[in-house]
Amino acid sequence: MNQKANDISDDTRIPRAPASGQRFAFVQSCWHREIVDQGREAFLREMARRGVEPERIDLFEVPGAFELPLHAKLLARTGRYAAIVACGFVVNGGIYRHEFVADAVINGLMTVQLQMEVPIISAVLTPRDFHEHEEHRKFFHEHFRVKGTEAAAACVSTTGGVDTIRGLARAA
Repeated sequence: MNQKANDISDDTRIPRAPASGQRFAFVQSCWHREIVDQGREAFLREMARRGVEPERIDLFEVPGAFELPLHAKLLARTGRYAAIVACGFVVNGGIYRHEFVADAVINGLMTVQLQMEVPIISAVLTPRDFHEHEEHRKFFHEHFRVKGTEAAAACVSTTGGVDTIRGLARAA
């Protein structure tokens, strides 16, 4: 997911969402909401562009990124979602070492994905440096748009691949 948004949104080789009625969940943290919201909006736009109706996407919010893995696991456990996207912003607030939180969140999301066998797409940004000034806010505001678009592309591509592999297993 580290490609430029233009590369992904213009790439017609990435499959469009299947018409199977699959559902998707998008969970976002509310810490720095004005920035993280950009990821959600870009995700929804790109999913619509790829043929996924808004009614097939359920939106959830959690207070901070630390809560994302638990919500992802509970959502995966429902069996309702083909994929779950986690979107958040872990920054160094000067009180604790943000590396510990970032590591816990990313490892937690990977653990959920492997345990539950439901794709968990991470749009969690963990920059070492973020300062409350206009330049950084503008940069990350735009970067979350890129990550939201990339998350949608990864969501569609990954669920298509998982469906193919599961079809192979059923055919064996």
